[in-house]
Amino acid sequence: MAPHTLPAGARPRGSAPGGHVLAVVKDLFFVARIRETARLAGVAVAFARGPQEVEEAVGGAPRFVLLDLTAGLDYERIFRAAEAQRLPVLGFTTHALARQTQPWHGRCGRVVTKETLTAELPALLREGVTS
Repeated sequence: MAPHTLPAGARPRGSAPGGHVLAVVKDLFFVARIRETARLAGVAVAFARGPQEVEEAVGGAPRFVLLDLTAGLDYERIFRAAEAQRLPVLGFTTHALARQTQPWHGRCGRVVTKETLTAELPALLREGVTS
């Protein structure tokens, strides 16, 4: 099942302005995990698969961007879009790729490993970058 993406400026159904999370994730395992955990936690989530979808979705005023730093995306465009809207970014990586993703860590409010993301996902979705 492909991740659901929203039109420019749209919010997930039932979410208040600024009440949802924008997840930039291509890995279908993590898409499914994030979607189900968000549903159970009562957090609305929208998915973007690349920079163009991020540029369109940030107009919907998400609380923060959850970004897979291992997906090989155009991170410069993604960070520019998030920074233009003053959106915090919660990045995630793996231990094995931490050095490779290091150049992007400074532009994230917080970076966690995929293991930490999995273990703390409900709290991270509810509390965002500050959790």
